[in-house]
Amino acid sequence: MPCRRHRLGCGAQNERRGPLDEAETPRLTIHEVARRAGVSHQTVSRYFRHNESLKPATRAKIDRVVQESNYRPNLVARSMRTRRTNRLAITLPAPTHLWPARLLRAASSAAHDEGFQLEVVSVEGDPRARAERILELAGSGQVEGILSLTPLEIDPAASPVPVVVTGDYDDKLRGVNELADASPVQEIVEHLASLGHRVFFHIAGAQSWPSARNRKLVYEQTIERLGLTSYGVALGDWSAQSGYDAVRGLPDGCGVTAVVAVNDHVAMGAVRGALSRGWRVPGDVSVFGWDDEELGRFATPALSTVAVDREVQGREAMARLIAKVRGEPEPEPPARSINRVVVRETVGPPPA
Repeated sequence: MPCRRHRLGCGAQNERRGPLDEAETPRLTIHEVARRAGVSHQTVSRYFRHNESLKPATRAKIDRVVQESNYRPNLVARSMRTRRTNRLAITLPAPTHLWPARLLRAASSAAHDEGFQLEVVSVEGDPRARAERILELAGSGQVEGILSLTPLEIDPAASPVPVVVTGDYDDKLRGVNELADASPVQEIVEHLASLGHRVFFHIAGAQSWPSARNRKLVYEQTIERLGLTSYGVALGDWSAQSGYDAVRGLPDGCGVTAVVAVNDHVAMGAVRGALSRGWRVPGDVSVFGWDDEELGRFATPALSTVAVDREVQGREAMARLIAKVRGEPEPEPPARSINRVVVRETVGPPPA
């Protein structure tokens, strides 16, 4: 199968030790865990299967032994007995320069916590070819479930193992649905207007991205609804250079005091462009970004932005897959937004 695999964590294995440590410290068995906890090995086995019938006091005793000894169940032995691999896969299209690292780390951690190992499989070809290769993986006996980040042209019922599609990305790993929600733009413009800003400027991203189109649309609608003035929209390309060039290209006397940028890279370029013109940030112009990149939090001035909780998406998607693998009801999606507006030092009242 033409795909590339990347292992994320080794789920429920002990930490790697050197040869001397390996020889001196034999691997703890489930029977020894049971002896130390004062319970039967069947009880410990139910503990690792997340059996809800265990009494809280019993679970607490096993918890203490597991944490003190850093014990992990022997998944190889278990798979030989149960014919289960305790392995899951996340698939994404290849080649791609995009890599949703935060979502993948959170999904890996969620799988690890439930005793699974996780592989990331990048699958070549068009959507139909990828679907065929994912079905081959599903039928290989190597994994118990598959999480696809992109849409699949297959009936999940045709797969021998559960397949869950997150619905967060398109075939080119561009954010859609919740990741393309632009409603925080309304909150940003309303906040800036409450500080006294009246003339706005939007630096957009590539319009082939649903998220960029949506942010531009909500910006224009909010400006019109509030009776504000938009100097215009600069069509950028997500880069800091496009933000810098857009602000440098504003004519003197344009009256712009608030810049709404499509992401943090563009916003930081806009800040640099303003400073290079002798404009104070936020004394003369306020700037908002999007994504809450770490560098923006430590910049001077610290960047106002929209924090996007991609980790919660990874955890929730993995929880859905694991529930299907175990034949349990899928968890109810919580009522929450993954986006949160964060006001920092690049935003303030306009000049008098």
